[in-house]
Order: sequence, then C-alpha cells, then structure tokens
Amino acid sequence: MPHQPTDRLMIIEKVLVLKTLSIFKETPENILADLAPLMQEKELEAGSVIFDEGEIGDSMYIIYKGQVKIHKGNTILAILKEKEVFGELSLLDAETRSATATANTDCFLYRIDQEPFFELMDERPEVARGFIKILCQRLRAMNEKSVGARN
Repeated sequence: MPHQPTDRLMIIEKVLVLKTLSIFKETPENILADLAPLMQEKELEAGSVIFDEGEIGDSMYIIYKGQVKIHKGNTILAILKEKEVFGELSLLDAETRSATATANTDCFLYRIDQEPFFELMDERPEVARGFIKILCQRLRAMNEKSVGARN
C-alpha cells in the first residue's frame, strides 16, 4: 500500500528553505543538509504565543508560512513574514527573550534548538561565520537607525 503524501518537507526541500534565508544564503548546500534535520515543524493558530518576553530562549524560528508579531506589551516592534527568522540570538546565548512573539496569522514555523546547533557549529565553522555576519549586519542597521533618530 503506498504511503499517504504529507505536507512534511523532505531534507532537500528544507535545504531550499534555508537557502532562501539571508542568514544562510552563503552557506553551501552540503552544510545546510546537515542543518535541515535540526528543523522541527511547528504549526500555530493566529493569536498563539510562540514565546514570552522574559523567558529563557534556547531556539530560533523560521517562518515558512504566515506572519509573526514581535511586541512588548501592546507596542508592536515588527511584523515578520515568510522566509524571515526570529529569536536567532537565543541560538548563541540562552538569555531571556527581549520581546514576545505571537502568531499574527495561522503559521507554519521551523524551530532550531541551541544544543544541536552548537554541535553543528563545532563541526562546521562556516555556519558560525554566516550567522555572525548576519548579526553584524543587523547591529549596523540598528546603529544607523538610532543615529538617524537622534538627528
């Protein structure tokens, strides 16, 4: 009896998803193939809290479908869409979350946890380099915004 088709993505499809993300776009496919099995699927209904401000963070999320609202109380900091990443700092340090993340629409996300990611970075330093590069770009953009706000 043939198995039923599922919506679950195969490794090659997960690699293609990772390749579309700015954080991994320069990472070779063979390394992304090592990262793909770490991607855990998570489906959420609109309004579901993904994580709360103040929680200890130990994972990052990739939006495959839907939109996620990042907020502090009623103040919306960002609305993230498909192919965007959030919570990525928690892959590097298990500090408290700086904001709350809530599914703005029904969402299909991938979660990557810190410990398996650390193991992959030990084996594949290119992953760490790509990750550091994107974090630096985000920090520069935030610095430019704060300088612009003061002028």
